[in-house]
Amino acid sequence: MKSYLAAAIQMTSTPDLEQNLVEAEEWINMAARQGAQLIGLPENFSFLGKDTDKISQVESIANSTEKFLKTMAQRYQVTILGGGFPSPVAGDVTKVYNTALLIDPTGSELARYHKAYLFDVNVPDGNTYQESNTVMAGEYYPPVIESENFGKLGLSICYDIRFPELYRYLSEKGTDVIFIPAAFTAYTGKDHWQILIQARAIENTCYIIAPAQTGNHYERRYTHGHAMIVDPWGTILADAGDQPGIALAEINPIRIEQVRRQMPSLKHKRSLSLRESSQELSLT
Repeated sequence: MKSYLAAAIQMTSTPDLEQNLVEAEEWINMAARQGAQLIGLPENFSFLGKDTDKISQVESIANSTEKFLKTMAQRYQVTILGGGFPSPVAGDVTKVYNTALLIDPTGSELARYHKAYLFDVNVPDGNTYQESNTVMAGEYYPPVIESENFGKLGLSICYDIRFPELYRYLSEKGTDVIFIPAAFTAYTGKDHWQILIQARAIENTCYIIAPAQTGNHYERRYTHGHAMIVDPWGTILADAGDQPGIALAEINPIRIEQVRRQMPSLKHKRSLSLRESSQELSLT
């Protein structure tokens, strides 16, 4: 595997499917022109709107999105991660999957992942999110894809980032690069987004490609932005800021090997048989 350029795209997606796809192609085109071979699109890149519309339009959104990703990969001869879009749940018209799809330059599907951890949170800014009301949680760990050109790639989506056991599973499979496409809320993002990305990169000594949503999408729905690419030491290589754009950086396999030699923590993992302390604390 040689070094290559990767791109994490940042968008302000809306409920307008067609316009979102037009804008996504503009960023894909720009990233490809700058030499990116591996491109990530954020969570909800093709549709970010009300839950009722997501449910009623899921067939159209999913079909259009999958066709778009395959067309873009072929047209620009790149590998593309569509970081999260609604897809139908067989036998359930009340819920969808939040699906990430990885497509190679031939237009072939390399991997599909349904988001495992759902964002059911009352955010202190007054917004309430209940993703599980309309989204079915995935039941499987993300796939790891072995690529001759890109190394081993792992998938995840947004809120997954708060569950390190998912990423440790990926690292145990030898993952070199992990995607974390997101639509992080503006409130939580300002405090947690960057540090969580760096933590996942450092503890698993891998690159993180984190496409993101930014700005105001509809009504009170605001996201944090700062799509970024982080290296295995936790160094931020590229940050898209708070406007739509691209974070572009080199993925270097030598850097992965170097960091894993310097900090071989993955080799030090142990299965511990721990018991609770028998000591009782007396507070006075």
